[in-house]
Amino acid sequence: MSARPPILDVPIATEPIRLGQFLKLAGLAEDGVHARELVEAGEVEVDGRPETRRGAQLHRGQVVAVQGRRARPVE
Repeated sequence: MSARPPILDVPIATEPIRLGQFLKLAGLAEDGVHARELVEAGEVEVDGRPETRRGAQLHRGQVVAVQGRRARPVE
């Protein structure tokens, strides 16, 4: 059984932040097009649930997972 990867804390200036913006900021997506493709392909989870809305609003502390990598917005 492998350990889960650590959660990367990503500082954000304002809350909420859109999922697509956060994916880019956290380095989970290369750019906006890549972020959209990940969301549309069902590759993105927020707090353990699939998220299919690129414009979904994220708040501090929510955990975003993409292909085994995890990040969360923080102050």
